[in-house]
Amino acid sequence: MLSDFYGNNLTTTTGLARDNYDVGLKAFLSANYGAEQAFSLAVEADPNFSLAYAGLVRAHMAAGNLKAAASALITAKKMVNGATEREKSHIYCIELLTSGKSKEAREAVYKHLLEWPRDALVAQINTSVFGLIGFSGQIGRENDLLDFTEMLLPHYAEDWWMMSMHAISLCETGQTIASMELMEKSLDLNPRNANAAHFFAHILYEENEVEAGRDYLHAWMPSYDRRSILHGHLSWHEALWALQDGDETKMWATIDSSVSPEKGTSLPLNALTDTAAIYYRAELAGYKVDTKRWSRLSEYAVQNFPNMGQSFADVHASLSHAMAGNDEYLQKYIEGKNGFAGDVIPFIAKAWKAIAKGEWLIAAQELAPNIDDFERFGGSRAQRDLLEFTYVNVLLRAGDTKKAKNVLLRRRPKFSQTAPIKLLGKI
Repeated sequence: MLSDFYGNNLTTTTGLARDNYDVGLKAFLSANYGAEQAFSLAVEADPNFSLAYAGLVRAHMAAGNLKAAASALITAKKMVNGATEREKSHIYCIELLTSGKSKEAREAVYKHLLEWPRDALVAQINTSVFGLIGFSGQIGRENDLLDFTEMLLPHYAEDWWMMSMHAISLCETGQTIASMELMEKSLDLNPRNANAAHFFAHILYEENEVEAGRDYLHAWMPSYDRRSILHGHLSWHEALWALQDGDETKMWATIDSSVSPEKGTSLPLNALTDTAAIYYRAELAGYKVDTKRWSRLSEYAVQNFPNMGQSFADVHASLSHAMAGNDEYLQKYIEGKNGFAGDVIPFIAKAWKAIAKGEWLIAAQELAPNIDDFERFGGSRAQRDLLEFTYVNVLLRAGDTKKAKNVLLRRRPKFSQTAPIKLLGKI
């Protein structure tokens, strides 16, 4: 019986199918363009290869082709007879994932990995800040993610993918030195692992190494295919560092060419959240953001996230609606409670509304009781700095300078002197 890159047995006797499956597996885990094509070639080489269809499901989802993903899942389930128990369980985990049963999928993944810990495509479902643990809506989910990757790490030896997954878990729990050492090993093994490049950028961000971050991505990005899943988000990192460095020209050029929905290639979740975040962080830093930008982004949010439920998206959609003056849709977030952190979203939405009106004291009152819940929305620490820095800015504008300084020093000490907040530089 043939086996994949991680030594898992595959129900195919066709070497070409196995080889293309491995190409797809590596492309998917490294966040590089080409997984869809490789899994399609695996299916073409062996039309009865159920796990190749399962790979197609994941690749189609990552590319935003949800109809194609649903079709591939139907075929994967039809071909599952005669497959190994691992493959059947693998497909079951994906079925739960695609059906939106996040909690059940998260638990099924954990159970699956107790039996088959080196099934990386299944493990990937729970890893990183955008996995099912990251979007669990739970307090302490960063430590949960660390526990998860720590459990798996011994099973992967010197593997570039798992090293990068554990490294970001370390980074998000404040262990940046250990994270950097592991991430460098991952990049040595696979320099084109975009996940590792992305997470390395996060380490540099957490250490507030603006120049080093800009230099690193300036060298790494030119050979990264624009069609790859992380191109837009890595461009967001470039734009963010340009903002911090006072390079407004580069910031807007990067936003307009690679981050915003108009010309970027990100999935809707990233296009919305990254664009909203960089727009408002630009405003915090003192740059003027044209109202037309907010209006276009608000319209994009209405089209792609018309209903409340994905809390990380909801934070940014409500911001877009507030800044665009779209009160009709903003009110849905103020009144609703759907989603994994839906109980907190109304407070954030009311804060955005107050901010848009310049009602700083009201905004502070809405944010203050919920600052310890920011983690629940998901995303990385770098992404949640949108809320951290917004709260500090609100306090400064409300005249509570001492509290603003103390909050920043306690919650984001690396940025206590250099956070890109215009008012911070005036005190």
